[in-house]
Amino acid sequence: MKKGKLINHPLSELIASLGHTDEIVIADAGLPIPKETKRIDLALTSGIPSFEDTLRTILEEMYIEKAIISNEINEFNPHILGLIKEVIGDVPVESIPHPQFKERTKISRAVIRTGEYTPYANIILVSGPWGFDLKESAPV
Repeated sequence: MKKGKLINHPLSELIASLGHTDEIVIADAGLPIPKETKRIDLALTSGIPSFEDTLRTILEEMYIEKAIISNEINEFNPHILGLIKEVIGDVPVESIPHPQFKERTKISRAVIRTGEYTPYANIILVSGPWGFDLKESAPV
């Protein structure tokens, strides 16, 4: 039986299949998901699961080398922006216009839809090389 915290089969399978620089998206309930991109829909109702819970759980299982957010989060959701910075620590964060963010979801391996109802609560996680933690800047 699996030892880690993540028990969702599609998410476990997705994370295990990622290669270096592959991208996944954690999205609020309203982000449009392109037809060509795999959808993993976790949303049950408003706030369940939250963006925060989903992000924290995925980061327990996934190495990331970079995150990408929408510029608009600065103005419209500073709470989630603060949460992102707290949770990912020293990992670089790139900020792009929201239309460009939505376009980028087309090349992501999957979009994970949460029950988050706050605006611009979306993040693209860029997979880092296995066994490498940017916080420590050395192989694990």
